[in-house]
Amino acid sequence: MRSRPSILHLDLDAFFAAVEQRDKPSLRGKPVVVGGTGGRGVVATASYEARKFGARSAMPTSQARRLCPSGTAFLSPRFSAYQASSRVVMGLLRELSPTLEQVSVDEAYVDLADGDVDDFSVPALRSRMERLLAQVAQETGGLTASVGIGSSKQMAKIGSELEKPSGLVIVDAGQEVEVLAPLSVRVLGGVGPVTAERLRTFGVETVAHLQRMSVTDLVSIFGDSHGHALHEMAFARDDRPVVVEREAKSISAEETFAVDIADARVLDRELVRLVERVTGRLAKNGSFARTLTIKVRHGDFSTFTRSESTLHPTGDLATILAGARRLLAAADTAAGLRLLGFGVSGLLPHAQERMLFDDDQPLPQVSEPAVTAHEVDEGWGRHPTSWMPGADVHHAEHGAGWVWGSGLGRVTVRFEGPNTPPGPVRTFATDDPLLEHAEPPQWR
Repeated sequence: MRSRPSILHLDLDAFFAAVEQRDKPSLRGKPVVVGGTGGRGVVATASYEARKFGARSAMPTSQARRLCPSGTAFLSPRFSAYQASSRVVMGLLRELSPTLEQVSVDEAYVDLADGDVDDFSVPALRSRMERLLAQVAQETGGLTASVGIGSSKQMAKIGSELEKPSGLVIVDAGQEVEVLAPLSVRVLGGVGPVTAERLRTFGVETVAHLQRMSVTDLVSIFGDSHGHALHEMAFARDDRPVVVEREAKSISAEETFAVDIADARVLDRELVRLVERVTGRLAKNGSFARTLTIKVRHGDFSTFTRSESTLHPTGDLATILAGARRLLAAADTAAGLRLLGFGVSGLLPHAQERMLFDDDQPLPQVSEPAVTAHEVDEGWGRHPTSWMPGADVHHAEHGAGWVWGSGLGRVTVRFEGPNTPPGPVRTFATDDPLLEHAEPPQWR
């Protein structure tokens, strides 16, 4: 930890959904879900309005449809639009300091000590950050972000999550343990559902409870590495530097169990959770993967890894889970596992957006019922691949708009943009020569 709060973490609020609401005024204030629109798609981002109904990142889109009410917009992602806004925000952060670690398209750490900040008092930092957040909103057409500043990456990230959306939390040096104490142990990195549940059986639900546990006790329950890590995190001990030019070459997640697990059903449940976490991060990063890897560790600490490569790069939850299950089936789990991990590698950028989120099978072109961005039944999303819900289009007579729905050889477009009021809806033949795909609209 540093002797002053000099690490900033910024996270754009519900980023994908917020960009869609900015560019589509008819969706402002309404539940919006961005992600795979096919039957096997996965949610990348849900707006705060949709989160009230239980929709969340990494959830199967089919489940989000069941949770959300009629009128919820389910949209395919527009990565070029998200990149454009991201570049603006990252540029503003680089004006604070050249030492910037971009974690994903909507999240970054900044080492303020390497910039022109010379007053690290809480009032001075708050004033500077309020100006930054105002700049973000002004330069991105109204997007909001949450900022945390602390003496470590851990505290900065936790701070940015405490008062979302539009939050600003500064944890002064020396206040870390006090700030952490009342929070759930789930705020600590690496404390997933299994670890949290295991801690709960010992009466540990908050970080304050964890702070009262000895290293010896934690090691006896979780093993040497995980036990020590939990103790360090409980007291905010984190010396990780902000790393410039961070580029993920792989994404992985793992869980160390308190006791060896041999039950195939329990292991499968844990595998599903790991795959959901990894797939959610793939979606957030706008990447898709070629190689899947399973990692298991037995009670004697022997470690087994096995990988397989997919025919096509994918970010599809069902496809990745099927591969992960095949890999786990090849491992010897009879004597129980101490650790289970899953990861993907061979990451590629989002040049093939449909492959990231949708079914691998070709979609029917005209034989399906008409669908719209607001339908929530199981048939939603079975649309011609060329007219994805939410896609930007331009009509020679009616101007710019976005795909509201398609099917039965027709495509319905709502004509509006970030600087217009909610616009009218019109339907055309999918082969209308006056209708074409377009670049994302300009918000300024």
